[in-house]
Amino acid sequence: MKLSLAVTGLLSILVSASCSAITLKLDPQIDLLVLDGRKISGSLLKGADSLELERGQHQFLFRIEQQHKGHKDHLIAWQSLPMIVTFTAAAKTLTIRLPALETKRERVHFDRSLNFQLVDEKGLEISSVRDHLPATALPDMEKAMLNYNRTRQIASVPRFAHTAVDTPSSVQYTADLDWTTQAELPSLHRWFQRFDEATRQQFLALVKMLRTS
Repeated sequence: MKLSLAVTGLLSILVSASCSAITLKLDPQIDLLVLDGRKISGSLLKGADSLELERGQHQFLFRIEQQHKGHKDHLIAWQSLPMIVTFTAAAKTLTIRLPALETKRERVHFDRSLNFQLVDEKGLEISSVRDHLPATALPDMEKAMLNYNRTRQIASVPRFAHTAVDTPSSVQYTADLDWTTQAELPSLHRWFQRFDEATRQQFLALVKMLRTS
């Protein structure tokens, strides 16, 4: 109980410290796969409606997932091609604004044209560079993005081409948070995912110090 209270206090401090960060609003249709060269864990994002980012350059790999009614109202699943967007952000909030994707023609056009918009809190479009991830890149998206960034493609960011050996994986994050109850874990994961990598590292270091004190 004492540890939980202490961690709650730490979260409050970190939230205050990160208030100058950028909030990426997450549309339920968007499956965010890789952020800045690192795979995003679905379990950490599940139920979250936003993600906190540091100001500066970022790179997303994402795709759209939808279900449509087909013959005799049978549900048909659709996934877009994996799409890359690279940009430099200084806004307070970011939103990936999607075009209409109701018909097969609209979805095919979307896959070909990448006609989404990246907008700020005022609805103004943010300059970005876009590309597709080759279909041959599946299923290891993180490795595919490392290779993409190493080969200097149109939306490459060379600094995201380095494997962060010292960065804990989502599995390690979960292990470091295993002192929580099952009821607390989903909520804590959502908060944890809102922080940038440096803040996560700081948080885990403080938690480990509290556990051993």
